[in-house]
Amino acid sequence: MAARRKANRILAAVLIPLTLLTLAAMAALWPSGNREGLTLANPYAAAPGVTFDTGRIQRVVTESCTQAAAQDNGGSQCTFAITEPDKGGNPVKVVINPDIAKSHGVKVGDNIRYLNLTHAQAAATGADAPAAQGSPSYIFVDFVRTMPIILLALLYAVVVVAVARWRGLRALIGLVGAYFVLVSFMLPGLVEGKPPLLLALVGSTVIMIGVLYFAHGFSARTSTALLGTIFGLGITALLAAWATDAANLAGVGSHDAATLVNISDKISISGIILCGLIISGLGVLNDVTITQSSAVWELYELAPNTSARKLFSSAMRIGRDHIASTVYTIAFAYAGAALPILIIVMLYNRPLGEALTSAELSEEVIRTLVGSIGLVLAIPVTTLIAVLVVKATGVRSAELPTSAEVPGTSAADHRAGGHAAITADDVDDTGALAAAAAVAGRERAEADAPPATRRGRRAALRDQILRDQPPGDQTQGNGRRRD
Repeated sequence: MAARRKANRILAAVLIPLTLLTLAAMAALWPSGNREGLTLANPYAAAPGVTFDTGRIQRVVTESCTQAAAQDNGGSQCTFAITEPDKGGNPVKVVINPDIAKSHGVKVGDNIRYLNLTHAQAAATGADAPAAQGSPSYIFVDFVRTMPIILLALLYAVVVVAVARWRGLRALIGLVGAYFVLVSFMLPGLVEGKPPLLLALVGSTVIMIGVLYFAHGFSARTSTALLGTIFGLGITALLAAWATDAANLAGVGSHDAATLVNISDKISISGIILCGLIISGLGVLNDVTITQSSAVWELYELAPNTSARKLFSSAMRIGRDHIASTVYTIAFAYAGAALPILIIVMLYNRPLGEALTSAELSEEVIRTLVGSIGLVLAIPVTTLIAVLVVKATGVRSAELPTSAEVPGTSAADHRAGGHAAITADDVDDTGALAAAAAVAGRERAEADAPPATRRGRRAALRDQILRDQPPGDQTQGNGRRRD
């Protein structure tokens, strides 16, 4: 505990000024909330007389698309869902979009959202009665997914809390706070044309400060992980800024990007891509840094006398395994998100190199590479910071006397059995006696610890076997047994 308190003081000297600077930058960049001049048609806004209704499908049929075609026994065929409205009343016939009917389809028991055009058609009957009678009155809009998503969210929360307990609950609350920063600070800032690089760095740092401390508590481990995370964020931001410009990531190939470009001159699509490159690696970066910090502290507490070099090497062996698995995680996560694009590019039959550098895939490829580089570099830096912090505490050397300071407690005396000679006459008081006993126990454990090298372990095992043999079975001077 004393070591951790001293480590916290060391880390606080670095993190407190950094946190204050980040909060000041956040206050300076905070968006005004003014959306004057932004015009965006809402596709979910209903026209006068049109309402969005919900219902449960009772039956699915395939019929002619219009009433006139049905009377003539001709025309194209459409899929209709006989739906019982949630607000009550007689079942209605909802026409299903052809793409939904072909790709996913609808089935009995599905909850759907549909447009109710009956009031608008009734108002237009006097002017255009045939058209009103020939067009469908109820049009499919989307599935109602409220219940499945709520059930999955509840299951996720229960599993996290059951396994991680209070720490898992704090992590879930921290996730809500992270999305609050994203929605209230970063997204409006991008809309108002704030500097995307600075906006992403400040917002991501604030998110990591809140999430790490709230989920893992205020400790030297968490502070060490935070320093490593901030370093990884800096590397990722620099690489993302360079890659966005060098690779000419315009991002205008998608429908959503084209929509944003047309609604405001302040919105920069390349800036949005840059901000996305930084945000996308936050979760994995947080994962590896907190793991490395905890690994260093656990190794130190198990073997506090280990040298800094050995401590760093041991922790990096854990880090290398983490790197190997996490790189796959990033690559496959992005591949899964871009699976439809991958299929389309594959069907083009383009060369692999040309496909990977195309406008459709280049953003995903650069996102994977930038995030992976920042992740890999954050692991050794976090490990080094953690080793320096735990070794800088120096609590054991300050609180416990060494073998040379306590009479009769040298390593040679203990190995020869001399530790039994420590009595009250050799020390001045009870505290020194306890300290000497602690030193004796530690040095005895060091003497009994197995050698680090394979040859040393074999020699120790051979000596142990010889000590355990009866006197008549011991080896002679030439190293061979008598029998």
